[in-house]
Amino acid sequence: MKAVLYDAHGDADQLHVGEVPDPEPASGEALVRIRACGLNGFDPMMLGGTTGLRVPLPMTPCGDAAGEIAGFGPGTDAAGRQVGDRVMIDPLLESRGMLGEKAPGAASEYLAVPLENLLPIPDGVAFEQAAALPVAYGTALRMIEHRARVQPGETVLILGATGGVGCCCVQLCKRIGARVIATGGSRWKLERLQALGADHVLPSGSAELVRQVRAIAGRPRYHDPDAGGVDVVINYIGGPTWADSLKALRFQGRMVTCGATAGYDPRTDIRYIWSFEQSIIGSDGWSREGLARLLDMVAGGDLDPVIHAVRPVDEIRTAMCELMERAVFGKSILTP
Repeated sequence: MKAVLYDAHGDADQLHVGEVPDPEPASGEALVRIRACGLNGFDPMMLGGTTGLRVPLPMTPCGDAAGEIAGFGPGTDAAGRQVGDRVMIDPLLESRGMLGEKAPGAASEYLAVPLENLLPIPDGVAFEQAAALPVAYGTALRMIEHRARVQPGETVLILGATGGVGCCCVQLCKRIGARVIATGGSRWKLERLQALGADHVLPSGSAELVRQVRAIAGRPRYHDPDAGGVDVVINYIGGPTWADSLKALRFQGRMVTCGATAGYDPRTDIRYIWSFEQSIIGSDGWSREGLARLLDMVAGGDLDPVIHAVRPVDEIRTAMCELMERAVFGKSILTP
C-alpha cells in the first residue's frame, strides 16, 4: 500500500509517498481503510526530532483518522461490527503507543488497530469531521469540562487559540455560556476567532497582554473573589506567557495546561499562586468516552469542528509547511 513516510528528521522536504507492506491485523484487530486523516501540532515536532522521543524510522505522520472497516484479524470476535462500518480511530494504542509517534500514523491507505480503539461514526458526520476530532478536540474537551470545569458566566482567557485545541476551547466555552478572551498571531486569525464566537480578541505575544486583559476583565484584588481578573486561563504555550497568565487570574482563579509549545521551564512568580490562592491544573490527553461524546455533538449539530483545509494526502508537504509556519486556523485534513 501507499503511505507518507520520512526516513530522517528534518523539514517537510523529508516527506514522501512510498510503498510499504499491507498491514495484517492480528486477532482482536480490524483493518481500517483510511478515508481522512489529520495533522496535529506534534507532527512537525516529531518530523523535526525536537521532542526527545525516540521515533522508529521510517515513520508515517498523522495521529487522527477516520475510515471504514475493511476486514478483521483471524479469530476476531467482531462484536457486531461489520466490514464497511464507518469508524473513527482513538489514536492511543495501548500495545503500540501513539499513532504518528511510536506507531505508524494514519497518512496511509490502511491501518490495523485494536477493535476497542474504533468508535462508530454517527450518520451525518463526514469522515473529514471525524478525523478532526481525536487529538485536538478530545484534549480540549477534557481541559474545559473535566479539568478547568468552566461554568456559565465565567471569563476564560485562551492563549494561542487558533489551532485545533484552541478553536475547540473557544467553541466549548461559548457552548457552556462563558465569556471568551482569545489570542491569535495575525489579523486574519483574530477575525476568524471573532467569527467563531470569541467575545474579545488580542494579539499573541503582546507586551501589553496583562494590561489589555485587565482592561476587559478588571484588575484582580487580593482576597477578593468578586474583584476583576479572569476565572480561567487555558495555557498550553508556557514560555514567557506563564508568569503573565498568573497576573491575569482573579483571586482563586484556575490555570490549566496541556502543553508548553514555547518552553516547558518558564520564569514564574509563585507570590501570585499563594497570595491569590490560584490553582495550577494539568490536563493530559483525552478519554474514549469524550471522543464518543464529541461525535454525538457533531451529529446533533452542537459542534462543527473547524477545518482549515482538506487536501489529498500527496500534498502533505504543503500542509506540513503551513503548520510549521503557523498559517493554519483549526485542523488540516488529508484524504488518502
